Amino acid sequence: MEPAALERFHSPGKGNGLRSRRSMRPGELLYRDVPFAYVLSKQQLGSVCERCLRRNENLHRCSQCKVAKYCGRTCQKEAWLDHKQECKCLKSIEPNFPPDSVRLAGRIVFKLLRQSVCPSEKLYCFSDLQSNTEQLSEEMKDGLRHLAQTLQLYLKTEIQDESQLPPAIDFFQIFTKTSGVSGKK
Repeated sequence: MEPAALERFHSPGKGNGLRSRRSMRPGELLYRDVPFAYVLSKQQLGSVCERCLRRNENLHRCSQCKVAKYCGRTCQKEAWLDHKQECKCLKSIEPNFPPDSVRLAGRIVFKLLRQSVCPSEKLYCFSDLQSNTEQLSEEMKDGLRHLAQTLQLYLKTEIQDESQLPPAIDFFQIFTKTSGVSGKK
C-alpha cells in the first residue's frame, strides 16, 4: 500500500498512529519500507550480514573495525555510508564495545547530521517521535542520562564537542524517543 493510502492520526493518551484510508483484507500488507536506522544485536554480530541481514557462515569482516561483517563487496559498499563513521567510533573504543542502544543512537545521530532522507519518513520523521520524558521515573531518566553519556564517549572521535551539534540533536532525547519504555513516576 502506498503512503498516500495511509493517514497519520493522534490518539489522546496513546500517541500517534497510522491507519488505512480504505478497507483492508485480512493479511493484506499495510506498509513496508526500509528503517531509518538499525543495528544488529551483539548476539547476532558475526553470523548475520550488516547490510542485507541474511544469515551466512562465510561473512567478510570490515578490515578497519573488524566488527561489521558482510556477505560480500556489494553489501559492504551499500552499507559504507552508514558504517563509515561508526567504524571509526568502534575502533576508537576497543577493546570495549558499546551497548546495542548506544550503537543505534550513534547511527541515528550520523543520519540526522547527514540530513539524509529515508523513504520511511514520508509518513513520520524522527523529530515527530514523542519522548514522553514527563512520564519517566527519575530512575529511568538517570539510566537514559547514563546512556547519553556513554553515547558521547562512543562518538568522541567523530563529534568532539556535543555543544556544536544542531539543537535538534540531543543525545538524551534520542534515547527517550527510541527506548520504547513508559516508566511511571
